[in-house]
Formats: sequence, C-alpha cells, structure tokens
Amino acid sequence: MAGDKLNFRFSEDLMLFKNNYKIVNSPWVNKIYSGQDPNSQDLLDHLHIIHNRHAGFTEKIATNCCDLDGKNSYELLLDTVDPSTHRDILDLACGSGVLLEYCDKHFPFNLKLSGVDMNDSELKLARTRLLNKDINFYNAKAQELGFIGDSSKDVIFCHWALTLMDPIIPVLKTIKRILKNQGVFSAIVDGDPNSAIGYSDIHNIIYKFVQKIFPNYGLLELGDPRVRSLKTLNELVKKVFHDCEVKITSHVLSFKQKPIVLAKEVSGFFYASLVLSSKHYSILVSELADYFKNISVDGLGEFNLPVNRLIVKKPSKLCSLKK
Repeated sequence: MAGDKLNFRFSEDLMLFKNNYKIVNSPWVNKIYSGQDPNSQDLLDHLHIIHNRHAGFTEKIATNCCDLDGKNSYELLLDTVDPSTHRDILDLACGSGVLLEYCDKHFPFNLKLSGVDMNDSELKLARTRLLNKDINFYNAKAQELGFIGDSSKDVIFCHWALTLMDPIIPVLKTIKRILKNQGVFSAIVDGDPNSAIGYSDIHNIIYKFVQKIFPNYGLLELGDPRVRSLKTLNELVKKVFHDCEVKITSHVLSFKQKPIVLAKEVSGFFYASLVLSSKHYSILVSELADYFKNISVDGLGEFNLPVNRLIVKKPSKLCSLKK
C-alpha cells in the first residue's frame, strides 16, 4: 500500500514537472529525473532543446575569461595554427561562429573556412555573424561527416564541444580521416576543477541547487566522461591517433566583473542551470551573486575557469587507424 502511494506521488510529481513548460522537458532530463540512464539520442535531443532556447549562450564567458597573457580559449586554439602551411580550417561544432570570426579577423592571408554544427539555431547566428564572408556552413553531427573528403583539412578546431559528443570514438576517427598529413586537430575541453580557485565552489552551488529540484542531476554527466579528465582524455585520443603527436596543456582563465553581472554570465555558462524554470534560475543567480560579493575585491568578483587544450599533430606520413 505504501509503495502504491509512493508510486502515485512520483507519477504526480513527474506530471507536474512535465507540464511546467519553463523547465527543460527533454527525454534526457526526464530519464535523469526518474533514475534511468539516458542514451545517445536522448543526449542529442536534450542538446537541441538547450541550444534552440539559448543559442550562443557560451560566448560571453568564453570570450571574457582570459589567461595571464590576456588570451581567451578561442585564442588558445588560434595559437595552434601555422600561417605558413595551414589554409583550410574546419570548426567542428562551430556554434554561433565566434571562433570562425576570430580566424577571419586574426589571419591576414586568405583562408578557406568552414563550420559544422548539428543545431540550426546556432548556425543561424553563425551565418548572421559572418554575413558576406566566404564561409561554408553545414548542418551535421560530428560522427557523420562523410561529405568531407579524406585528408582535406589543415586544421580542425573543436571549442568546448568534444565533452558533449557521444559516442566519441567515431568522432575522433572521423577527425583523423579528414585531417591532412602535417595537419593539426586542437580542442578546448574541461580542465581539472581543483586547478582553478573557487571553481569547485561555484560548481557545487549550481549543482546542489539543481539537485533540490532534480535529485539525480549530476550523477550522469553529458557526453563521454573520459574527455573530462586529462589522464583518460590522453589515453582515449592516443588509441585513435596512436602514431601522431598528442599534447594536452592545462590553463586557468579568469574573468572579473561586478557580482551580479558575473553571477548572470557564469550561471548561463553551465548546462545544469539551463534546465531550471525562470523562477528557480533567478534564485540561483541571486545565490551566485552573494557568493561573488563575499569574495569581491574593490567591488569586483572573480570567476576562474579551468580548461585543457588538446593538440594533435599528424605527421607527414599517413597515420593509419589502429585496428
């Protein structure tokens, strides 16, 4: 009898949850909410919903967070380009086109630029941002790039999207296939949370708040968890690029702003906060603003963001896939 009441209450709560249109109602979230394991298609559907609602949401934090040399994560990727030999650049999961805009402005020579993304809302922003630029955009998943020829790209970028791709092995194999000899694949992914002062505190504030509403949220991360650790990422990449040069460097990027401004920007950078209703999101922003206010200096709070930069250099001889 008690079990029947519990099941009824859970069903009632789930119905209320599903009927609240302000909350992200995706198969991925529904399964997390009910204690099930979502699959790859659930993840894709969830990412589409998030990016349709919040296209371009990572731009401000990614642009404003800089290292001690004043470089943001986009510029860290630009550093991997060799202007003397690299001409054909692909931005994989290009989003709203920020990195392609950096490429277009940064390099004085003519480049062949192209971007791939699976979300139409992001591609719409990218096309608008780079209007009248000779850049090709394609709507496709990273695992399905059969329309791109073998050994055709000098540089392949992936800015903060590798952590969201599942399955990841087909993505890496595709990158290897389309990368030219002496080409470079470089990506920005999550760094060690403990390497950046205060990052774990902010992460915990956000996740603990979200878990009050979705108790199981965070038990299963988006994408392949191996990409989120330097050690497992290195092992994973070397399995595919086994005869290529693989290097991963760690960086901490920082952003200082007034507490309330920082709270809004930082909360909007985490996928976890974007599943909340507008009411709960506002409460979370208020909690983060209090946190940044408590640590502020001269009226400015600071957000420190840990990242890893993956660089894979393909040798002059063809890298054969490991069988």
